[in-house]
Parts: sequence; C-alpha cells; structure tokens
Amino acid sequence: MFGLKGKKYYSGGSPDSIIGGHTLCEGKIMSETSIRIEGQIQGEVDCAEDVTIGEGGVAQARIQARDVIIAGKVKGDVSAKGKMIITPTGELVGNAQVRTIIIEDGGIFSGNCTMVTAAETTVPKLVTNNKHELHPASKAEGKLGQVN
Repeated sequence: MFGLKGKKYYSGGSPDSIIGGHTLCEGKIMSETSIRIEGQIQGEVDCAEDVTIGEGGVAQARIQARDVIIAGKVKGDVSAKGKMIITPTGELVGNAQVRTIIIEDGGIFSGNCTMVTAAETTVPKLVTNNKHELHPASKAEGKLGQVN
C-alpha cells in the first residue's frame, strides 16, 4: 500500500478518531487508539497507536506515537516508537526521534533525525484519575471549532 501512486496512506486499520477537514483543534489530544488528522491541529498529540496526517492535514504540534505517517504538513517535533513515513505529499519541518524513517520521493524533511531503539522511545499510556473524565480510549482537551 505504501509507495503506490494514487493510494491513500493509512497506518494499517481504520483510525478510531478523525479530525475532519474543516476542523481546527487547539490544545492537547491524548488517545490510546489511532488518530487521523485531515483538518488542523495546534498543540500536542500523544497517541499510544498510530497518527496519520492526511494530505489536507496541517499540524503545528509535537507528535508522539507508535508510528507516524505524514501526507500533509507538520511543523513540530515527532517522536515515533516505530516508524515515520513521509509520503510524496508530506512535509515535516522539525526534529524527529524514530526507530525507522522512510521519506518517499517528493517528501520533504527539514530538521534533525535521531535514530533510536524501541526501548529509547516512549509512547504515553493514558491515565485517568477522575471518574467524571472522558472515556479513557480517547481524550481531547482544548477548543474545537470550524475553520473558515
């Protein structure tokens, strides 16, 4: 599926959470399941599984996940316990700390990359202490709204 022209880039299965194309999210997103970003995010993304920035997605954020696929634009640091893939339409301006990096022809990476072992990277476990918080499978903090 990766590297095939005209194909959509997914991180294995379908994501459990999607930030839609006309949505702006500011703040911190924490999730134990995969996230796909087609809209805009400003802040932080901490994900125990995979984060995909779709072709229309824009992230000005620190991203930490198991695997990260960048088909849109990211300005910020990325930490992946596994691999980071920058597709032909993807752009990362920031530093990366990953186990494996793949930059496909046309992909842009401007920053420094540190290659680490799986033991050296950390992916957060979502911890909730309050019974009245959101379901622990996904938690978003900050403002959500439409982008005009």
